[in-house]
Amino acid sequence: MATVPDRLKDLKTRQDKEKAAGGPQAIDKQHKSGKLTARERLDLLFDPGSFCELDMFVRHRCSDFDMPKTYIAGEGVVTGYGLVNGRQVCAYSQDFTARGGSLGEMHAKKIAKVMDLAMKLGVPCVGLNDSGGARIQEGIDALAGYGSIFYRNSCASGVIPQISAIMGPTAGGAVYSPAMTDWIFMVKQTSYMFITGPEVIKTVSGETIDFENLGGALVHNTKSGVAHFICDSDTHAIERIKELLSYLPSNNMEDPPIIDTGDNPARITPALDAIIPESARQSYDMREVIRSIVDNGTIMEPHSLYAENIIVCFARVNGRTVGIIANNPQMIAGSLDVNASDKATRFIRFCDAFNIPLLTIVDVPGYLPGTDQEWNGIIRHGAKLLWCYSEATVPKITMIVRKAYGGAYLAMCAKDLGADMVFAWPTAEIAVMGAEGAANIIHRKEISEAADPKAKLQEKIEEYRNLFYTPYIAAARGLVDEVIMPSDSRPKIINALEFLSTKRETRPPKKHGNIPM
Repeated sequence: MATVPDRLKDLKTRQDKEKAAGGPQAIDKQHKSGKLTARERLDLLFDPGSFCELDMFVRHRCSDFDMPKTYIAGEGVVTGYGLVNGRQVCAYSQDFTARGGSLGEMHAKKIAKVMDLAMKLGVPCVGLNDSGGARIQEGIDALAGYGSIFYRNSCASGVIPQISAIMGPTAGGAVYSPAMTDWIFMVKQTSYMFITGPEVIKTVSGETIDFENLGGALVHNTKSGVAHFICDSDTHAIERIKELLSYLPSNNMEDPPIIDTGDNPARITPALDAIIPESARQSYDMREVIRSIVDNGTIMEPHSLYAENIIVCFARVNGRTVGIIANNPQMIAGSLDVNASDKATRFIRFCDAFNIPLLTIVDVPGYLPGTDQEWNGIIRHGAKLLWCYSEATVPKITMIVRKAYGGAYLAMCAKDLGADMVFAWPTAEIAVMGAEGAANIIHRKEISEAADPKAKLQEKIEEYRNLFYTPYIAAARGLVDEVIMPSDSRPKIINALEFLSTKRETRPPKKHGNIPM
């Protein structure tokens, strides 16, 4: 019978074997490909000495093919919990050095177990994905494993923040779990996501394409919108994940942490008084407006390269986390289209789920016209914005800085969609439509019968502009609560947020609504 010292030594030996992952050669290959190992990633994510590993000694039980003789360190994934900047977080990190990080029955059970723990504790769950996909030798057991993870992604949605980092291959069924989480980070040149790979595509359609152009980080951050953040390296991705976590509450029952940023809440920004150009056809930098309002000009912007006609970002205002949605006049004049509507909708719903107040900054000429938009369902996608703003019960502040026309005015959180406070700059233009179109419709007969139709049209355009291109008719109806000097935007918004911090609002009880998807 083994003595106590022998048993202690045996434990240490077993631990060392698991921590050796796929062995020196596999680890060296991982490093040469520009990637960190699973444990190195977790060491960067968690505060030093705080990570507690779970299920180190879990083993697969596949009896087919060569599997009974196959040893896979940690079953190809490291799971556990610890502290990130002093706050509790659960995480899993797939180990590509151990049989390619392939997912089998027990690999999936480890992930499901740590997800269950995150739900019980009410803490964020971070997944670091680096896997060759399903372990084919395990067949249906591997597929069932994916299913168990997807189910938990759905259950955890809106309850705890779920963050995915793609740090290597993620293909086939493996892509769906990240897609069901709240935020996806990808690393340039070393990560990719796709349902069917280049070889299958070539066989089926004859199209030739490589991994990077099919599903690389740049593709999913610019074309598909699947990913939210593009990072230069594993280290950069983990730094960004930690930054994102700092803005978020641990769960849907908490408010986001309040942090003393040292920025004066009474600070005014005189430059804003001159930022709107004289010509309505000229653009300006909406991010400059945002940065002038938020603490220290610091924002964290998801989807910065996707649907650039609308900006969404996290920031702090007087130490409180806010979610900001703003039209970007530098891209298609800030018009709303299919992708912008989807981008804003998902961001708004996340903020509402996690008690993050919403600030909407409006300069929108309308929905983008064209057959492409109509055929791709701009009605359905555009309706999502109306839906999610109406559904949101967090504090909602809207600030109209220039154009706010027609249905797009409503879609950008108008008073009638539940905005708690609507501010407008004196430069705000709140109207059913642009002056050119309105004049042509209202005065069509008069213009056509005029001796100089062009001059008459211009006269009626100016008449319409003088009558409606102001915030004061909306203010007279109570649809604008206050017309403010642009330079006073920060203190006005801070004051409103402080008063709205005790807001309580409910919706009719129901299982769930049927959002226009």
